[in-house]
Amino acid sequence: MNANTGWQVYQGTGRVASSPLAEVPEAPPWRKFTGSGEVFRPNDDRGEGDRRVGALRATRRKPHPREVSMVNAAIYLRRPLLVTGNPGTGKSSLAYLVSRELGLGPVLRWPVTSRTALKDGLYLYDAIGRVQAAADRSPEIPADSDLGDYIHLGPLGTALLPYDLPRVLLIDELDKGDIDLPNDLLNVFEEGEYDIPELVRFAAKQSEMRVLTADRGGSAVVREGVVRCREFPIVIITSNGEREFPPAFLRRCLKLHVGPPDFDQLGSMVAAHFGEADGVDLARLITDFLERSGQLGGLASDQLLNAVHLATQLVTSGAYQHDADWNDLLTAIWHPLSAELE
Repeated sequence: MNANTGWQVYQGTGRVASSPLAEVPEAPPWRKFTGSGEVFRPNDDRGEGDRRVGALRATRRKPHPREVSMVNAAIYLRRPLLVTGNPGTGKSSLAYLVSRELGLGPVLRWPVTSRTALKDGLYLYDAIGRVQAAADRSPEIPADSDLGDYIHLGPLGTALLPYDLPRVLLIDELDKGDIDLPNDLLNVFEEGEYDIPELVRFAAKQSEMRVLTADRGGSAVVREGVVRCREFPIVIITSNGEREFPPAFLRRCLKLHVGPPDFDQLGSMVAAHFGEADGVDLARLITDFLERSGQLGGLASDQLLNAVHLATQLVTSGAYQHDADWNDLLTAIWHPLSAELE
């Protein structure tokens, strides 16, 4: 579809919209959720978006092919977007681009490791800390009154709070996780809710409990021990292709493959971080980077940013020039990502 058609709420330009997203398109009937309650929504991402995708927003970014249509399809259909591609191709940055362009606040990032379980993303209960604190509690204070102080919602758990507008959730490198994790996510993705058993057991005594969230200094009220979303989050899941996912999981996701960035995409990325980078031959540097990336089977985009930053520092000191020493530096900075090519 044409990028100028009116159906897209996300344009992929890298620019902050003139006004934040006021409402999301209507959800399919089977993806409407009923979460209720007021939840504090942070707006300031503390510079994380600028750090990830660049602070200069005047340069028009060139999106990857199909990026804009697939992100918008995920928003319309309330489905996770599985983003695949080689390391360093900008998969994770997509979440920050979406959140910043639509004005949706800080990205909730859940980095996955081999030990990650579903509960880690939903919430953590500090039972030991609560027991230790009980010794100092006054006898007049009810024993369960501080329960919420020891329940901390994770990134996924926070994203499923009943916000009026969706949060952006980045599940980073899902393919590194336990083989059962994708299947464990299915029910949460389908239902848009989860229980906190520690609060469910206490709900008869106190139906509402304030707990901590994944936002710095954030908290939210949980009712009856159940967290239920109002708007399904915009879920960006990245994978480096280290293993296959179950068919049932893939069926519930939309998929976007991100190939290596081309000259124009790298140029806009560099401009977002450095502007014109006066004194540095950016065209030559990007061309050399693409050539070496092709020889080594792919380099990460941040390896180019490293080289540009070093070049700008050398320009300041008057030492920047294309000579043997500089080429040696580039060889060290642009090292292969695979140990087999070392």
